[in-house]
This record gives sequence, structure tokens and C-alpha cells, in this order.
Amino acid sequence: MGGIEFLKGHGTQNDFVLLPDPSARLDLTPERVAALCDRRRGLGADGVLRVVRASALGLESAGEWFMDYRNADGSIAEMCGNGVRVFARHLVDAGLAEQGEFTVGSRAGDRPVVVHPDRSVTVHMGPATITGTSVTMVAGRPFSGVAVDVGNPHLVTALDDDVAGLDLREQPEYDHDVFPSGVNLEFVNVLGEGALRMRVHERGVGETRACGTGTVAAVAATLHLAGTDAGEASVDLPGGRVLVTVERGGATLTGPAEIVARGELDEAWWAAAGAPGGL
Repeated sequence: MGGIEFLKGHGTQNDFVLLPDPSARLDLTPERVAALCDRRRGLGADGVLRVVRASALGLESAGEWFMDYRNADGSIAEMCGNGVRVFARHLVDAGLAEQGEFTVGSRAGDRPVVVHPDRSVTVHMGPATITGTSVTMVAGRPFSGVAVDVGNPHLVTALDDDVAGLDLREQPEYDHDVFPSGVNLEFVNVLGEGALRMRVHERGVGETRACGTGTVAAVAATLHLAGTDAGEASVDLPGGRVLVTVERGGATLTGPAEIVARGELDEAWWAAAGAPGGL
């Protein structure tokens, strides 16, 4: 058919379009990313994962493959914990990596992953660093939170009220001086020892069914509020459950990764989507 190959996948219902592009030949403009992610004029997704060799981008990495991640609005992001699981599963399914442990490159640095026999994936997420506190406003209501860096910026607010009652349809306000490049906002209920419930509003996307780096930030922040910097917790999200372990200097995220479709993008659609203003 000669079109542009794509796959569609999700990790705990945080969904992505994957574009195999080993030699970095695709012109992946913000307009094309936004069109692909649009749920009416494109395939629909929370983001795009370009599957490209690190060497093709002139990057140094311990891994052969680099996860070139873009948010749904076309902006470039450093890391995506759910996305890297889907990315890793695709590499194994496609015969580009062996099941077990290998390394995936990202803008947040190399990320060792383990693809298990059931195709769930554990990702070594690097450190989750507490960087201070800040405030966000949701529907005119202020919430104090803990700022956490997981290779990308987060603000985690622990609530006594049920997080299900928050209205996250609109962009919450935040301090642009603290987060000049935007921020992912996590809202958390502590359900008991080692168990959290979370909702998330992602920068450049809006509310999503899950956020992998956000779950790591949520666990790190709640541990910090409890006076420690190490522990483990399951995190229940609208899209499912993941397991997060935080230790001094590092964290891991374990959860499912699903590939649901594959096909080809129409070349005429691709050309039109890449023009300024898009489709």
C-alpha cells in the first residue's frame, strides 16, 4: 500500500500512536502530531511515540532505540512512563529487542526496562526529586502541593476529599514562575498503607486516564509527606493499576502494555496534516 506505518497502543488506557521510523526520515511536525492525536480528525491519542534509532538522531545512548515522545498538542516531552512501557513491548513484539532487560533512550536519559513474559513491563524511572512546594487552582479552589521532578515536572496534591469530585475539564492554574515549561498535576487520595488513588491533568494534553511519571511523583510526594523517601505503593487510576517502588536515587514503575491496532496512514492525509494550520 505504501502508506506510513503506525501502531496504536496504551498503558493503563493512556494511549499512544507509535510511528516506526528507524532512520528518522519522517518529518514529525507539531501539526502532524496534533492531527494524529485528535480523536475526530485523526487516530486519537494522548501522545505520539516515534520509534527511532538513537544513532539516527545523533544521540548517545546505551540503548539502540530512542523514544521520541510528543504530547497531543505537538509539544516535545522529556519522558512518559506509560509510553515507554508500550514502546518497549513493541520493540519485543517486532523482534527489535529480546524479552527481558534492555535500555530505551529518552530525553530524560536512558531508561532500563524489563519486558516480562506476560508483556507487562517494569521501567527503571530514575530519581524522583522533591524540588519544593507550590499551589494550583482548580475551578477557583486553591490546592497546595509537593513539586517533584521525574525527568519532567509534577505537582502532587494529597486530598482528603474524593479526587473523583474534582472538575478537571479545564486547565487548572499554576505558578508559571515555578513551572516555566508547564507541569503535570496529580491529585491523590491515600487509601491506606501502600495504596493510592490518583487523577492527573497532563501538560499539553488535559486529563488522561493515567500518567506513568505522575504515579512515581505521587508515590514520592506521599512518602515525603509521611517523612520518608523510600517505599512501595499500588496506584489506582481511571485506566487501571500500576505498582511503584521509590528508593533513594531511583524508582521503578510496573504495569501493563497493550498493542491494539496497526495499519498505514494515508500519504495524502499525512501531507495535508503537516502544513501550517493542519487539516
